[in-house]
Amino acid sequence: MSHLTVFDLDGTLVDTPSAIVETFTAAFGALGVAAPEAAAVRATIGIPLGRAFAGLLGVPPDDGLVTEGVRHYQRLFKEIILPRGPELLFPGVTQGLDELRGLGRTLAVATSKFHANADALLRSAGLRDRFALVVGADQVTRPKPDPESGRLVLRTLGVAAEHAVMVGDTVHDIQMAHAAGMRSIAVTYGVQSAAELIPARPTWIAGTFGEVVARAANGSLRGTAAAPEELAG
Repeated sequence: MSHLTVFDLDGTLVDTPSAIVETFTAAFGALGVAAPEAAAVRATIGIPLGRAFAGLLGVPPDDGLVTEGVRHYQRLFKEIILPRGPELLFPGVTQGLDELRGLGRTLAVATSKFHANADALLRSAGLRDRFALVVGADQVTRPKPDPESGRLVLRTLGVAAEHAVMVGDTVHDIQMAHAAGMRSIAVTYGVQSAAELIPARPTWIAGTFGEVVARAANGSLRGTAAAPEELAG
């Protein structure tokens, strides 16, 4: 019986929020448009790039300015974020992934990044060979929180939803897991806090990557959503 752990990328495996803000700021500069506040940019982490630009610019998703913004971001991503891959890993990620693989867990990534960017970042961080599959937002019609990404991972790897757990740092990750029939681990060291994540009813919560590994390693039996007081602990 195969057991699968699916990870979000930004804010879950790699500590990219500050670098993402920096890259958005540079992209807005290239557009000749005043950059939004850092908090506004951070609030878009976890949604597809085009939607993020449209929201921050206050224009429709098909506006030409969005297309230009995405183009600049893609270029600047290679200059600003990729070279920092190894130093952006959260503590314990490499060892934790190896521990899960040693226990026979299949690992995958489902991210709101474009596939090429996610793949490149994982390679830069030295993680790509740990994952059987990487699914990006541009490989589905409806990205997270829609379950399409999760279902694509399950279908491609041939794993039943009841034998899979999703690990992420935003409510979009938890909502996708619920809709796809997977259990979930919400991490509190990324973009969103425990107070923001608890209402989404994750199966478990983790404050460190070591706790993620412990929950995923012991998650072969189907869990139930933890009580708020348990989650807060």
